[in-house]
Amino acid sequence: MEPATAPPADGFEAVAVASSAGGITGLVTVLGALDADLPVPVLVVQHLDPRHRTVIAEVLGRRTPLPVKLAADHERTRPGTVYIAPPDRHLLVRPGGRLALTDSELVHFVRPSADLLFESVAGAYGPRAIACVLTGTGRDGAMGVDAVKSRGGTVIVQDPATAEFSGMPEAAVGTGTVDFVLPLEEIAAVIRGLVETKRQ
Repeated sequence: MEPATAPPADGFEAVAVASSAGGITGLVTVLGALDADLPVPVLVVQHLDPRHRTVIAEVLGRRTPLPVKLAADHERTRPGTVYIAPPDRHLLVRPGGRLALTDSELVHFVRPSADLLFESVAGAYGPRAIACVLTGTGRDGAMGVDAVKSRGGTVIVQDPATAEFSGMPEAAVGTGTVDFVLPLEEIAAVIRGLVETKRQ
C-alpha cells in the first residue's frame, strides 16, 4: 500500500511499536533489522505477565544492534535506543521526549496499553510519529493508531495474514487509518526508509 502522506519536512522523531501474543518473535524480526545508528528512539509496548520478572530487554538486546532497556519514569529518550514498557506499567511519552510510567487503570484489560502509548506519541510528536502494530490478540492499539493518524502521523501494521495472532493487526487495519500493511519481514525496511529522510 502506498502511504497517504509524505514524511514530514523535518523528519520523524519517534517510532512506537505494540505487540502481544507472539510478539517477542515479531519484535526480534523488526528490531533486529534496524540499524545501530537509527536517528529516532523506539518505544515498545509488549504485553507481559506481571507476575514474573521480565527478561525481555536482555532477550531483545542480544538480537538487535540497538541498545534495549526497560523504560524508566522521567527518563529522556535518546535516538537509536529501544525503551520497553515494564510489566504492569503504562508507558507514555511527553513532548520533548520525556518518558512517564503510570499504573493507572487497565485499558482493554491490559497494562501496559498500546492505545495509551500511541495516543501519547500522537500528542507529543504529531506528524513526526510512526506507530506500528504487530501480532497479538485483542484490540489494543486500534484507538491509538486512530489518534496517531488524526495528528498526521504514519501507521504501519503487520499483515494479519502473516501474523501469529491476527487480532491486534486486524483491529488496527479495521480503523481504515493505516498507511502500510506489510509482512513482518518488510516492516523494518519501511521504518528505516521513513526515518532516514531525517538525516538528509
